[in-house]
Amino acid sequence: MTATEGGRACFTVANSGPVIPAAEVSRLFEPFQQRGGERTGTGHGLGLAIAAAVVSAHDATLTARARAEGGLEITVTFPV
Repeated sequence: MTATEGGRACFTVANSGPVIPAAEVSRLFEPFQQRGGERTGTGHGLGLAIAAAVVSAHDATLTARARAEGGLEITVTFPV
């Protein structure tokens, strides 16, 4: 979803997946971190860390929340 809020461009993406305790969400943005610590596929736990670095490089903000039905909802807001 894309939108403007207060003159700022933003977009939100959401995914499905296992329920993530809210206290674990920020840890997932650290390099090589994955849900539960176990490797569940072919990933290396870098995707969210790279996304956070890109957002930071563009002076944007990133907010993430655990969805009650599982997965994450992430919103990126760019400065004016």
